[in-house]
Order: sequence, then structure tokens, then C-alpha cells
Amino acid sequence: MGSISTAGQAVARIAYLASDVIVSVQPSLASDSEFSESLRSLQKHQSPSLVAKGQPEILPVRHNADPLLSVFQPIRAGKLTSVTTTSSILVKSIPHLYKLAQYPVVIHVSVQPVGFPDFSDITSIRQSGFTFLQSETLQQAQDIALTAHALAIKSGKGVIHFFDSGAIAMSKQIPHENRELVRAVLDLDTVAAFQRTTTEENGLYADDGRTATLSVARSQVATTHGQPTGIVSPADDGKTLHLPDRTSTRESSTGSSRRESSTMSGASESSATTVESLALRTVSSEDIYRFATQIWANIKEATGRSYDAFDYTGPANAEAALFLFGADTAIFANEIDSSESEQYSSVGLLTARLYRPWLGASLLPLLPKSIKRIAVVEQVRRKTTKWGPLLLDLLMSLKSSGSSPTIVGYQLGYINEKTVKQALRGVFQNLVSESPVQNLQVGTVEGPKPEDHDIKLEQPGLENAYMKILNQVFGERLHIANQLGAKNAGISNEISSTPEYGYGSLIARKEHRTRFIDEVRTASKGNDFATKAPLQWLSKWALDAENGDKANELATEVISQLSTDGSAAASSLLLSKKLFHMESPWLIGSDAWSYDLGNSGVHHVLASGENINMLIIDSQPYSEHAAADAARRKKDIGLYAMNFGNAYVASVAVYSSYTQVLEAMIEADKFDGPSVVLAYLPYEKENDTPLAVLQETKKAVDLGYWPLYRWDPRGDDKGEPNFQLDSERIKKELEEFLARDNYMSQLMKRHPEFSSNLSGSYGSEVRQLQKRKAKDAYGKLLEGLAGDPMTVLFASDNGNAENLAKRLANRGKARGLKTMCMAMDDYPVEDLGNEQNVVILTSTAGQGEFPQNGRTFWETVRDSTDLDLATVNFAVFALGDSHYWPRKEDKIYYNKPGKDLHNRLLTLGAKALTECGLGDDQDPDAYQTGYAGWEPSLWQALGVDKVEGIVDEPPPITNEDIKAESNYLRGTIEEGLNDPSTGAISAADQQLTKFHGTYMQDDRDLRDERKAQGLEPAYSFMIRCRLAGGVATPDQWLQMDAISTKLGNETMKLTTRQTFQFHGVIKGKLKPAMQAINKALMTTIAACGDVNRNVMCSSLPQHSRYHSEVHAISKKISDHLLPSTTAYHEIWLEDDETKQKRKVAGDAIVDNEPLYGPTYLPRKFKITIAIPPHNDTDVYAHDIGLIAIKGADGHLAGFNLLAGGGMGVTHNNKKTYPRTGSMLGYVSADAVHIACEKVMLVQRDHGDRKNRKHARLKYTIDDMGVDVFRGKVEELWGQKFADPKPFTFQSNIDTFGWQKDENGLNHFTFFIENGRIEDTADFPMKSGLIELAKLGKGEFRLTGNQHLIISNIADEDLPKVKDLMRKYKLDNTDFSGLRLSSSACVAFPTCGLAMAESERYLPVLISKLESTIEEAGLRQDSIVMRMTGCPNGCARPWLAEVAFVGKAFGAYNMYLGGGYHGQRLNKLYRSSIKEDEILEIMRPLIKKYAAEREQGERFGDFVIRTGYIKPTTEGKFFHEDTAEVESDEE
Repeated sequence: MGSISTAGQAVARIAYLASDVIVSVQPSLASDSEFSESLRSLQKHQSPSLVAKGQPEILPVRHNADPLLSVFQPIRAGKLTSVTTTSSILVKSIPHLYKLAQYPVVIHVSVQPVGFPDFSDITSIRQSGFTFLQSETLQQAQDIALTAHALAIKSGKGVIHFFDSGAIAMSKQIPHENRELVRAVLDLDTVAAFQRTTTEENGLYADDGRTATLSVARSQVATTHGQPTGIVSPADDGKTLHLPDRTSTRESSTGSSRRESSTMSGASESSATTVESLALRTVSSEDIYRFATQIWANIKEATGRSYDAFDYTGPANAEAALFLFGADTAIFANEIDSSESEQYSSVGLLTARLYRPWLGASLLPLLPKSIKRIAVVEQVRRKTTKWGPLLLDLLMSLKSSGSSPTIVGYQLGYINEKTVKQALRGVFQNLVSESPVQNLQVGTVEGPKPEDHDIKLEQPGLENAYMKILNQVFGERLHIANQLGAKNAGISNEISSTPEYGYGSLIARKEHRTRFIDEVRTASKGNDFATKAPLQWLSKWALDAENGDKANELATEVISQLSTDGSAAASSLLLSKKLFHMESPWLIGSDAWSYDLGNSGVHHVLASGENINMLIIDSQPYSEHAAADAARRKKDIGLYAMNFGNAYVASVAVYSSYTQVLEAMIEADKFDGPSVVLAYLPYEKENDTPLAVLQETKKAVDLGYWPLYRWDPRGDDKGEPNFQLDSERIKKELEEFLARDNYMSQLMKRHPEFSSNLSGSYGSEVRQLQKRKAKDAYGKLLEGLAGDPMTVLFASDNGNAENLAKRLANRGKARGLKTMCMAMDDYPVEDLGNEQNVVILTSTAGQGEFPQNGRTFWETVRDSTDLDLATVNFAVFALGDSHYWPRKEDKIYYNKPGKDLHNRLLTLGAKALTECGLGDDQDPDAYQTGYAGWEPSLWQALGVDKVEGIVDEPPPITNEDIKAESNYLRGTIEEGLNDPSTGAISAADQQLTKFHGTYMQDDRDLRDERKAQGLEPAYSFMIRCRLAGGVATPDQWLQMDAISTKLGNETMKLTTRQTFQFHGVIKGKLKPAMQAINKALMTTIAACGDVNRNVMCSSLPQHSRYHSEVHAISKKISDHLLPSTTAYHEIWLEDDETKQKRKVAGDAIVDNEPLYGPTYLPRKFKITIAIPPHNDTDVYAHDIGLIAIKGADGHLAGFNLLAGGGMGVTHNNKKTYPRTGSMLGYVSADAVHIACEKVMLVQRDHGDRKNRKHARLKYTIDDMGVDVFRGKVEELWGQKFADPKPFTFQSNIDTFGWQKDENGLNHFTFFIENGRIEDTADFPMKSGLIELAKLGKGEFRLTGNQHLIISNIADEDLPKVKDLMRKYKLDNTDFSGLRLSSSACVAFPTCGLAMAESERYLPVLISKLESTIEEAGLRQDSIVMRMTGCPNGCARPWLAEVAFVGKAFGAYNMYLGGGYHGQRLNKLYRSSIKEDEILEIMRPLIKKYAAEREQGERFGDFVIRTGYIKPTTEGKFFHEDTAEVESDEE
């Protein structure tokens, strides 16, 4: 058994065992309280509770966020709730305490400050109705904590257990609690009864009349209870006992263990059998004492440790007693026991164990009759009456008993082992004097410095984002009145950070500036300066001191003049030099200001009308709001401020719209009056990752919980709308306000597209109603049909299970069954017991999980205790991959969802129609192999296996069918764009729009939440430009940036295909975006789809003349292979009038595709050009790779042509593999576009159009053989390839920083991590690049590694360019070689194929490896690391020296051994590993590489030489000789 060394640990362990919910009050979410670390450890080890089902719920709450509000909801829901806290929250929480006292809530309180606690926090709330228990030693802390929980359960009333953890820290260690003792002491029957009840109360402050009651015999309701008594036994030697063993040896009377009984003890009055009715009686003080003594009797019986309401230790004939409250009893006891003075030989010690209710009647029997004087020593520093509270309690008790010892009160200051002797002497000298002095101070008043022990207020690191923006926007003008850490004489951080203090500070500063202006005016008229220069500037400034813009313009020069003057007058003014600026005054607060107990300062500011700005950071995650809001009574400060009518209000979220944050802060500063900027920054813990904050923010904004808006009550005066909605949804309360204020109609007129979205209460009941209506409507359609019913449900991620389910339902219908087909989560589970036949098909997601559209159904079925399926027949078919998780211990994940569901339905009584069907992607026909045997057995079980005349099903529609029927890529795209009922387009059109350069996606961060709210997914579109060679002008850059800001998600992506990509473009903005791209003289056609896509070209900043020649070829190839269809122009670019004329004319123009034909290519086709020695475009990875060959004259001569490269793979499908290109030969520059065309045409005619996984050129070449393929191309071309020319590659990464070319022009390569162009609080990259583009100098080159080069900058323009780069931190390339060589695809949240994070996670992983890199001395060494969210290979991971390819959320396959020049494929090293395993592998491997590498040896070569991995010589051998052999065992 372990040991316990602190009171916090002892108390936390008991609370954990005896609670359903624990509210852990902490200084901040990032720092622990004395309880929270133990609670977290218990939770981490999944220790079971005795009270909760499994583990208790632990709710961390900041101490200043009105923490006791978090208690109401769980306690009213029948969950036993406890609180662990310091005493600092108690007085502020008095309004809650009076109500909570009537619930079985336990509050464990560590009295603060540690070392010199002030027990006035306890005495101030003693009349709140709680029971108060005190412990003084470590063992007592454990026992009294247990008593507190048991007493709360028995009495139904709240209990506060308080202690001085500093004093207890001196106690000896104790063993862990005895679980069986805890079980015996807690009344688990009463616990269960409470957990079955819920209360109807919903108010927080008004008294709703609730009181704790007992059920008793009606005849006993008015019984007068006898007084409890106690027997005192003196210690053998007449001395006090040493703590922690010092306890009274007296016996206690005990009461009944049943809460239903009100009798004290003893036999019943009659043995006759009688039946009486029951009545309710309020719990009395006697009941509390009776319950407590019974609990203590149980503890004594088990442990020998005894407790009572009061503890007396000392001789039976004592003449004097010390009644200690709050003092360290052990210090006094030790001093008395060790003293040789006769004065202390007849002294006893008294302490209160049960402080409230105050049971004077149980105290009197403890006192020896010989007691003549009692010294009451109280550590209560803030008294509200002349006499100490304990002294008054004691006086009343003695007065009522007729006893009359002299009572003298003392106020106890700080004492320790060194000063206790003197303190004790002072107490007794005064006590025995003829006229004792009352309220004498004992010990020092000050004690240790409180700041050493106070809660240290710190701004959470995550919230620095908003502070950095404030600093960026306002610079020296920024003044934060309640800045944490500021030096405020005599004022604690806790007070100086409040809005009340900040408001007063700003008013004082305003008055100070007024006085300062007067001082300046006076000084400007005097002759106190050493020179005349300051006078002129001071006069100018004084005239415009109240004009913000002019005062700020003059301030810098005024300060400069004064700084050089050197006079005393100048020095005096410079002491307040910040006041020369018209400051931007801000108060910074948290959502603690949103609660009733923290809201008064906000009210003061708004009511004052003063020009003060408030930034209030709300950190409550959206996922918590539903549970928390109802109970925590959180105000919407925005609405509160708007109702004042005099305040500017903005609601912003830096992780949603950085631009809107800037606009709001600038507008707030300009507004003359109060301004409130509500800033959203949701986090569970203050060390949460930015990714977690981003995901929570997106949910909140998307669903209207946190709408983005700006409200200016004076907008009308400026001819502008008062309300500006910057997101697409607002919540109900805000909508109601706008309606009241008559602005909703204006908003509808200005933004009609928002009208259908203006609501926010999408509760789960909406979702349930939708399910019900959908099923009922379908049911009515089936009523008239004959045959048995069959309900087919599916859970599907990639569409396979869904397609199979729909096909099964159609086949059932053909066999005469009444079929219904829907997603599992769309089905109302409560109807499951009424079904006759249910068939469920589910695929396997992640680590053996249900797909997203089946999880809610499964969780409900899994957790249900009342589903009766005795009359239900069912069948389950599961789709999975037996090799997806190759390790033996992970084989349980194979088809786990289907197996689990099959077994659960059997458990619930349903009858299986078939065995659980298992489809395996490793079978010859994948899952169809298992399905082919399972479906006939289903029809047989249903009795419809011999139905005749079934019509053959039409074959499924393929991509080839869609292309053939699309009328040259038109399909029904235009109709879909004009459909306002959905944000999506049809499945066929989704395939066709790829040819137009756009993919439909949805935000996967929001999928689950939107589904729960009854909304369709957050559909949007990705747009990819076609930009041959990746070169853009400054004007084009500005236009692309504007598109991303106005029509996208405010970010741009520089892709691994060397072009621009926009995300988050909703359907209604898709056409304007396409038109804006066209106006920028760019296009998107053929940027995606089964055509030749964007042609890449090396960036090569060192040789601009040569680069321009090669770049011209890339553009020539791109234009030559462009599709000829006019559908793109018709759909996206034609105006409505032209379109109407064309339709009237009958669409007479017939398209023709001379290169592609009506079905285009079998799959996508990619071409790239590399310029040796730089392979920065990964020339081996594409369908055609062109290696530029320089002639003897220094100009471009021609190209070596590689064919058959490709990156796409399917996990565990060994028929798919990556491949590097095969050399076909050399071709001259003037004929290369024709050679590329012929290679593409051979692929068009010979590529596999039946199996898209086998349709890329790489498989065509491997199927035909390189020589045969080359012959086909040459036959079509009519020419022969020449022998390849020699070339050398040295790297495939970019060269960062400044370089000068042969023309004397300058080029700078920026490090753009993973290609994402965006503004953040730390790095305003997007804004900086805009300013660079506005200079109109040079050109912007995008690289194949997702970076950016500003090119062709003349020497005379360098200073201006460098200044801007420095200002916006764009000149920083001081990153590790590992980071500079990294690359990642987009993955979550927008890519529909992603299985794991990539772009958002790779920087985090690299950060965790960089300390090892530094330690190994490899900071400057390049190691090519890449990551993708799926195996399709967008970031070309298969060529990296080390790569991580997503397999499930948080799990990756790890590959090693790629060539540093991009010339060799890597190979699987470990499968399905998570971050901890990645770090365990990489850290020692990096160190070994640093220590054992040969001269010039690259990482990929090293892991092959040292045997970590074998080389991949050809793509066909990619799956052979892997380091981790996949097991076939189940």
C-alpha cells in the first residue's frame, strides 16, 4: 500500500472515491492546485470510484470563474458532487453557499495563505447553513474528509471540511485509505437513492424553499431530543498527547445509521407491531451530531481513532484551557508538554472538530469542573465584530449552562517553533492577571510575505495571441490599465487585475493627462529649457493634445527634442513621456467577467460612458457550452453592452478571422465611448495545442455559438449599418436583440443569403425530430406494399458500405420485401425493438471504430439497458482490411465494429439471421469475396432465395460513364450551382468539377457537431489554379490574396504542384472566385481531373536567363495539352445575357477534344521539369519528368524524358505502389511538347479504364514493359528518342535566403511552412507579402516544395524590400535543416481522403525532434522529411528520406531510405505507430546518424548502409523486404 504525505493528496483520494463529480478549483487551467495533481493521477490510472459508475468526472475550473456555479447542475441531476478549493473563493461565493447548503455537497477547503492562514474566510460564512468540520493533522485530514462525505450523504446537507495544509505538512506520512472502510462508512444505499433523484429547482440565487429533510414517524416530528454528552478520561500522566496521536479517549453516544430515523439511541418504546405514517422533518443540529458520532464510531471500531465535536486533551483537574481556532495546535501542544514551568501543568487544550452546527451542549461535559479561565486564541485577521466569533460562541454556550469561567479572547498572529514560547507566555500572563486585556495580539501581525503563497495570476500563454495583436496595432500608444505583473504599490495582483481597479486606474490616468497638458502649456511659455527648440514643439503639441492623430504625430518629435535638451524641466516632462501620446486605453479580462459575481466592473465602465476599451477573452470550448451554460448563468456581455446603447461591441475569434480581429480593434479604438471586444479563444487546458483551439473555434463560429460581428450604435450617423455580421450564423439571443432594435430587416436586405441561417438553437431535439419525420414518411410509403419489411442500415466513410447497402435494399425490393435504407445515425434507435428484420452494413474506421455516420447509433445501442430486441431478426456485414493493422496485438481491430455490433444485438435478445459477414480488402475481389457468400445466406434466411423473374441489375455508373455522358465536362454543374437548397453538388458533378479545377469538400472538424445539430456538412470548395512553372506577377499575387480573403477562408496554400490553392470557398462564391482568377489572367481548367495538370518547373533563382528559357517550355507544354472544351467558359465566365442568347440559338456549337476525346484520360497526368543540379520538383515522381539539358552555348538544348513516375498507393493493397520514372531518352527543346503529347496519347489509348487504382501511366508501363512502351510512343511520334545526356542532381530542396543571378538581380527564398500563407499573431506573413507585392517589383515564383521566391529585385530596390521583410519577420530563415527540408499535404480538415493530420501536425512533430537534432549537432543538416494524411502521396512522401503516411487519426506508417536527390523510393519501416513510438524510434536514430555517418553520407543512404531498411530498386518491389512483416494471423 502506498503512502500519503500531503493533506491535498489525502483529501483528493477520499473525494475521488466518494463523488460522482469533483469540481477542481485551480489557480489556472495550466497550474495545479494542491488537490488536482492527485485527482489527475487517479483519473489517468483509471482508478474506480465507490460512488460513481466507473470513474468520477473531474471538472477543472479557474478560481476566478465563479467556480461554485459548476456545482448546481450535477448535484441537481442526482450526482454527488464535491469541490476541492482554497479559501479564497468562499466569501465571493456566499450567494451560492446558502442554496448549496441544502444539497449533499462537500467542499474541501485549504485555508490560505499557506504558512499564515486567515480563518476569517471560514468564520465569515459560518451562518451559510453548511456543516463545518476541521482537521489538524494528516491522519485527521483523511478521516474527516471521509466523515464529511458520509455526513453529507446521511444528512442531505452540505459539508465544508477545512484545514491548514501548511501545518499538516509537518505530519508524518500515512498509508492510503482503506477502501473497505470507506465503503463501510459511506451509506451506499442512501447514495443510490440520491442518484436516482433529480430536482426541479433551476434558480441560482432566489430562495426556492428547498431544505434538507428526514423521513420520520409522524408521532416523532415534535420530539425534543436529549442533549448529547461526553465522558472525559484524563491522560495517564496528566500531560497532553502529542499530535498527530493526541485525541480524546472519551466514549461517544451514537445514533441510528438510518437516515429515516429521528430517534437518538436506545430501544423503541414498544415492541408491539404498529404501522405509522411518515412525515418529513427538517434536519436539525442534533441530527447532524448523531450522524457524525455514528460515523466516528465506525471509524473508531475499524482503526481505534476516535473523534468528537470538540477535542479536549489535558489533565482532568485543569484550571485553565487554551481554545485554539486556526492555530497550529501541535506547536502549542509540544511547547506545553515540553515546558518545565508549573504554570502549564494544569492547562488543557480545546479545539473544535465540528465547528458548525455549534453544539455547546456537547462541549460543556468535556470541560473539567475545575476550569476557571479559558483563553480563546483565534487566527482570524479580518473581524467584523469587536469580539472574535469563537469567543462569542463560547460565551453563549457557557452563559446558557450557568458556568462562569473567565474567558479572554486573543487574536493570533504569525508564530512558529521559535516564537511559540514567547507567545504562550504572553497568553498566560494576560490570562491570569487581575484585569485581562481582551483581543490582545499574539505573534507578529505580518507573518511571511503573502505574495510568496498567493495565487500567482498569469495570463495564459494561448491568450498572448490577442495581446500581440494589440501591440502590433497600437505600439507605444497601448496602455493596459490592469496589466498583470504591473507594479501597483500595496495592491495585490488579484485586485489590480479586476475591471473595477482598471476602470478607476484609467479615470485617474485621464485626470493625470489633463494635468500633464496643463504642465506642458505652462512649460511652453517659460524659459526653463537649455535650448529654444523644445518650446516650439511643446506649443504645437499643446494645441493638439486632445486630437489623437495629431498628438501622436507630434509626440515622437517632442520626446526627441526633450531628450536632447538636458534641462531639469525636460527631464521632469520625460518622466511622463507616454502621456505625450493619445493612448489607446484597454482593460483585459476573461470570461470570469461574464458571471454575475465578476460583472460589476463591466457595468461600471458601460454605465460611465467613458472612452475605455475592454478586451474580454472567452475560453469556454463550444463542446462544453451545452452542459455548462444552463447552470453557470454566463452572461452574453456583447448583448449586455449593446442594450446600453452607448457602446461599440465586436465579437471576434483570431483562429477564425485574423482580419476581422484587426478591424474590430481599430474600430474600438476610434469609437468615442465604451468599447467591448469579445475575443474567443477556447481551450480545455492552457497548454492545449493551437490545433485544438482552431478546431473548437471553427465549431463555435460555424454553428452560431460564437458569431463574428461588429456593432456600432452610431453607424447610422455615418451612413453605415449599425450591425455587421462577419460570420454566417448568429445565435437566437442576438437575433432577438436585432429584431427588437429593428435591424434584422436591414440585415436581410443587405445579406439575403444569411436569412435562412439566422438561428442558433439547433438542439438535439431538432435532430431527433428530423429522424422521426424521415422514418415515418418512408414508413407510410411502404404501408401499401406486400412482403416482409427489411430495414437496411449502413455506416460508411468512403462509400463502399453505403453503396453495398443501397444495392442490397434494391435487391430486397426486387424479391418482394418492403425495404428501407438509411445511415445508422439517421435511424431513431428507440424504434429498433419494433423492427422485424434489420440488416446492418458497416465499414471500419480508424483504430477499429465505427464510421462517423454510425457512431451515435452504436453508442446508444452499446449503452442501452432497456432495449428489448427479442422479436427482432438481424444480420450484420462488416467491411475491413485484415492487414491494415499488421501487428498481432492489433488484429482485434479487423472488422471490430461489425463484430461488436453483432455480439451486442445478440446480448439484447435479437436473433441472428446469418453469421456476422466479414469482407476483407485482402481477398481477391476485396470485400466482394466475403459478401458473395453472405448475401445468399441472408435471402435464404428471409425465405426469398428462390424468387424467379428477377431483372438483372444495371452495372454501377463509373467515372468513365460520367465523362462520356457529360457533354464535354458540362454535366449538370450549372444547375447544381443554382440550387440554393444545399451547399453541395451532385456526386457526378463532383467528378466533373475536378476538370474545372475545383473539388467539393466539407470541413471535417465540424462534421460530427453539424450532424448532431441536424445540419448538412459544412460544404465548401477547393480551387486550384493552373500556373505553368509557378511564376506570378506582383499584381497577380495581390489578386490571389484578395480572392482568398474575400471569397475563401482568408488563407492561401502554395501547393506541391507549384500553384495557388484556395480553401473554404462556399458554393455561392465559387463562380465569383473563378471569374476573379480569370481577371488575374490565370485559369483553373485542367488543374485537376483526368487530364494533364499544371506543368511544374524548377525555380532556379541563380540563373534567371536560363530559367526563363525553361519556363517558356513549361508554358508551351501546358498550353499545348490544354483541353479544348468550351464548357469552362460557358459555366464560369459567360455573363447571363450571353448565356441566354446562346440558349435561344439552340446551343449549336458542338465541342471537340482532338487530344483527349470525350472520355479524356484514364487518370490524372502530371508533367514536371527539373533543372540540374536541383531536383526541387521531384522529377522522378511524375507521369513525365523532363530533365533540362544545357547546351555548350549555355542555352537550353533539350530534355531527358522520364515516364511512368507516380505516387498514389492504397494502404495494404500490394497491387498499388509508387514508382519512379523510367528513362525513355533525350528530345530536343523544340520537339519536347510533341513528345509529351505522344506519351500522353499512348496512355490515353492503353491505360486501364476499368480499375482506377490501376489506371495511372506507371502501371501501363509496367504492364507493357519500358521498351514496348517507348516503341509505341516513337511509332505514334514518327521519331526516335536519342540517348539520354549526362546530368547530376545534388538535392531536391530549396535554397533559402538571398541569391544574386548572372544579371545582377536579387532573389530571396522565403520559408513558408507547408505552403500555408496566413496571418497569425506571431507572424503576419500574409500582410507582409501584400506589402511586398504593392511595391510592384520583380516577380513571385512558387516552388515545388511549397515555398516562395521573390525574384528579379534590382539593387536600388533592395533597401525598401529588406525593410518590409524585416518589419513583417519575412527575412527569417533561421530554422533547423530538418524543418527547412520538410513538406506536408493539407489533410484535415478539408481533404476528404485524409486519415490523419498532416499540415497541422508535422510542425509539432518537428518541434519535438529539434532538441535531439540540436543535441546531435545536426541543426544545419538537411534531412528530407515529409508527411501526408493518406497514401495518395500529394507531398510525394515515398521519395523522402523519412516519411509518415497517415493510416488512422494519430497513427502513421513510417518509411525510411528515400534518396536525398529524390531518385530512390523509401520502404516501410514501421506500421501504424503513434507519436510516442515515432519519437522513440527517431531520437536514437538521429543520434546514431550523427555519430556514425560517413563523410557526406545522407540520412536515407545511412539507414540503408546500417541495415535499418533495404533499398527499393523499383516501384514493383516497394512492398518487398519491408522492415516490418505484416502478419496474416487473426
